[in-house]
Parts: sequence; structure tokens; C-alpha cells
Amino acid sequence: MDTSQKTAASQKTAASQKTAVVTGAGSGIGRSVALTLAEAGWSVALAGRRTEKLAETASLTDGDTFCVRADVSSPDEVTALFAAVRDRWGRLDLLFNNAGTAGPGGVAVEDLPYSAWRKVVDTNLNGSFLCAQAAFRLMKEQDPQGGRIINNGSISAHTPRPNSIAYTATKHALTGLTKSLSLDGRPYRIACGQIDIGNAATEMTERMQRGIPQANGELAVEPVMAAADVARTVLHMAELPLEANVQFATVLATAMPYVGRG
Repeated sequence: MDTSQKTAASQKTAASQKTAVVTGAGSGIGRSVALTLAEAGWSVALAGRRTEKLAETASLTDGDTFCVRADVSSPDEVTALFAAVRDRWGRLDLLFNNAGTAGPGGVAVEDLPYSAWRKVVDTNLNGSFLCAQAAFRLMKEQDPQGGRIINNGSISAHTPRPNSIAYTATKHALTGLTKSLSLDGRPYRIACGQIDIGNAATEMTERMQRGIPQANGELAVEPVMAAADVARTVLHMAELPLEANVQFATVLATAMPYVGRG
């Protein structure tokens, strides 16, 4: 096979291979989405701060995965993450922007330390921006051009819980990030959507089984749903052709207090 044939074959392989980055892939929704993508034939880069948790996720599938330790709030680590993806696969088809933190629970606005506010903003908002920016650059430059970014917004992008100002503010901001990426990505076949998730059964929602503060001041146990139900929705969004996009999707435990008065 001559050089031109090898190049053509390489481009064909790159074009047919579905590649993804999942941030926060060591646990919860990130892990569930990463495993679902891998089982559907995607090659998945598992990104997160805890290498042992990423390795755990990788061990749960026979799919094509590799682990990259990355703190999404660090510009240098985000750059290294996407450079590793480019070096391994030559392209990126999907970023699931999932890494996030809720911050300290039950802290009143007037008592929230600035350091706690900054940690939530740096992870949820700045980290999502940094990853989206790096993905955008790669998707714009690659051949074939384009790709998809899915942001994990949370239903806190619509409605707050009591004493959750940092988390709620960042999730509202993610909606603006999603809309801007959608608009700016149009000329380059980069689609961006957002999934707003309510009460998926993860480590973060375990406290809901013990009772969680409601807007009226009461404590109430809230129902949860399987994280796999969320993952199937992300997979559907990811596998649409780039000519179609789920701009916003809300997936929540049916009986949770969210719609109307609960």
C-alpha cells in the first residue's frame, strides 16, 4: 500500500471510529455514561481526579477505554487531556461535560465561605468551559470536521434547592454556555446540547434517602432513578447525526418534588 492509500485508509478509520471524552468518569453518572458508550462501541477517554476510580470504571467494560487523570479546573491539565485524546485517536466526536461538585450542603448564603464558592465555580463552570473550549478547538480542526458537546446541567439549571447558591448559579450559567456553544459551533458542524438530571441514584444523592430539606422547611425523603436511565438518554443524544440536536433534555425521577408543588 503506497503513502496515499495509507493516508486514505487512516482517514476512513478515523471517520468511522466514534470517540468520546467523559469527565467525572470515576463514579456516578459519569461512570454510567462512560460504560454505556463503551458498550455501544464508542472509544472512551475516562477523565477525572481519582486515578483508582477511573481504573475501576475501565475494569467494568471490555470496550476501548483509557484513563487520564485531569482536574478540569486546571487549564494545563485540560490541555494535556485533549492532547492525549488527539494523540491516541486523532479526533474527538463527543465531549460529555459531566465533572462537577455540589459544594457544602445546607450552608446559608451569609455563611458560605468564598473558598467554597470558588471551588464550585472553578469545577462546574470554569471546568466545563475549559473542556468545551479544548473540544471545540479539536473538533474545528479535525477532518471530518465537527462533533458534539453535551453538558450536564442538572435541574438546578431551572430551580434551586434551599441553601445551594453556588451550585445553582453555576448550573444556570451552564445553560448560557450551552446556548453560546450551539450558536458558535454551527459553522463547524459542532452541536451542543444539555441534559438536566434530577435525582439519579449516585453517591451525591444518597442523602436523599435520609431526608433532604424542602422549600417549605420540612425534611422529606425523595425518590431516585437509576443512573443507567440517564446514560441511555445521553447515548441517544450522542448518536444523532450532527444535522440533528437535542438542545435541552430533562430526565428526572418521576415522583420527585419538582413540577408544580411536588
